Amino acid sequence: MMPALAAQRRGCRSLYGLYLRGQAAALRRACHGWQASMKSVSLPCILPCNRLPVQLMSQVRVYTSSGQKKDLGSEDKNVPTSEETVNKVGTGQGTSNADQKQSFLKDPIQVKVKAVLKKREYGPKYTQNNFITGVRAINEFCLKSSDLDQLRKIKRRSPHDDTETFTVYLRSDVEAKSLEVWGSPEALARERKRRKEEEIKYRENLFRNQRLLKEYREFFGNTKPRSSTAAMFFKGPGKVVMVAICINGLNFFFKLLAWVYTGSASMFSEAIHSLADTCNQALLALGISQSARTPDPSHPYGFTNMRYIASLISGVGIFMMGAGLSWYHGIMGLLHPHPIESLLWAYCILAGSLVSEGATLLVAINEIRRSARAKGLSFYQYVVQSRDPSTNVVLLEDAAAVLSVAVAATCMGLTSLTGNPYYDSVGSLGVGTLLGTVSAFLIYTNTEALLGRSIQPEQLQRLTELLESDPVVRAIHDVKATDMGMSKVRFKAEVDFDGRVVTRSYLEKQDIEQLLQEIQQVKTLEELEAFMLKHGENIIDTLGAEVDRLEKDLKQRNPDVRHVDLEIL
Repeated sequence: MMPALAAQRRGCRSLYGLYLRGQAAALRRACHGWQASMKSVSLPCILPCNRLPVQLMSQVRVYTSSGQKKDLGSEDKNVPTSEETVNKVGTGQGTSNADQKQSFLKDPIQVKVKAVLKKREYGPKYTQNNFITGVRAINEFCLKSSDLDQLRKIKRRSPHDDTETFTVYLRSDVEAKSLEVWGSPEALARERKRRKEEEIKYRENLFRNQRLLKEYREFFGNTKPRSSTAAMFFKGPGKVVMVAICINGLNFFFKLLAWVYTGSASMFSEAIHSLADTCNQALLALGISQSARTPDPSHPYGFTNMRYIASLISGVGIFMMGAGLSWYHGIMGLLHPHPIESLLWAYCILAGSLVSEGATLLVAINEIRRSARAKGLSFYQYVVQSRDPSTNVVLLEDAAAVLSVAVAATCMGLTSLTGNPYYDSVGSLGVGTLLGTVSAFLIYTNTEALLGRSIQPEQLQRLTELLESDPVVRAIHDVKATDMGMSKVRFKAEVDFDGRVVTRSYLEKQDIEQLLQEIQQVKTLEELEAFMLKHGENIIDTLGAEVDRLEKDLKQRNPDVRHVDLEIL
């Protein structure tokens, strides 16, 4: 049985080899390729074809030692056995080699080619497509304005609200022009160094000239019209602060005279309190004047926080000068009591101080009510949120002054009735405690403002809904709205834009017929690349215009929002 089976297998192999050689000869005449995979389920055969891949399907069966046939990877049960195949080939019942050659030549051979655009390697630093403004071109590359007239000018969207477009230049053109003007990079570097040295000398001379101009004005008088900074002290918080400085200064002078005449510890505390108020309000006036300075490159968001800084220092000053000295004098009065002289003049001065401090308090209350009404807040919310730190300090200091006058007058009255000087010392401790409470509140509120707290949840919800209701926005994430102080809000959000809406917005501004003609003219990969680059850049510009529109809408509908940062997600 086994020798017969082996002989049968050798016959099948020889017939199969003749079949393959015939097919290979026919394929060599049709094409000169390198491979064609012949599959017989799991047995690949490589044919010499260097143009077209051709697959020949055959079936191979293996017999076991028991004489049973076994398929290798085939699920077709109707395939004839090896004996039937041999008989068909030998008797002419199977397909002849000539018919198979004609079938291969008649069947169309399909080849799929995947066109891939060659990837460009830009390297770690690529600035060939960067734009540069005319000011930067003149400063960084040491050029003249006449040199820029010869370069290509490109109109781009302006990042500023006051202008729609501005002119930029290609950085590569500017670099080439600078090398043309200066001859070499070394000469350009030397010119930059020379200009840097001249700039340093100019700043030194400018500082010297400003000092000389100041001395000139002091000597001949300043005839310059009143500036806007000076006008700030005639209305709003500036007016409140200036009134408080004048009144507290007079109160300090008269209270100091009363303390020298009577020796009262409570009167001494009142004099120190008025002195501390005068110094702190002078500091507030300095903060108001500094906050009006225009932004510069070192402080791009301006100097509005100077009011909070001045109020914070004022709170610390009240704690150290007012509360500290009052506690010290009260403790010393308890440890070393001494009789008090006539308190008649002290009562008269306290009465006058009560009237003046009350008048200043009313001015501060009216100003805060007006500002709170304009912001849609209650009086308490406006004070606690420290919307106007300067007016808050005046309000709290004057409120503390009125209460401290009442405490001092009460303790001095008890001392004059009982003759016990301890009541007067206790009054000094009470005034010190009141001042310490006020200073702690001022320190807390101004520290919170300087740290950058978030705006109210209702206002943040309105800003979020305004963005989400726009059709170009799919979703917004990581929303942050920070109160920068003085009714200035900075808004930041990650925005997921709808690319289809942006593209449709771009297409609505185009001539569709002309665009369709451009598409029909695209025949090669190079033309396709040029078409996509052109319109892709325009779509990106459209996206930038949509971002500008959203930022403008946020600022118009919410005047407190001064700085908007929308980042594309």
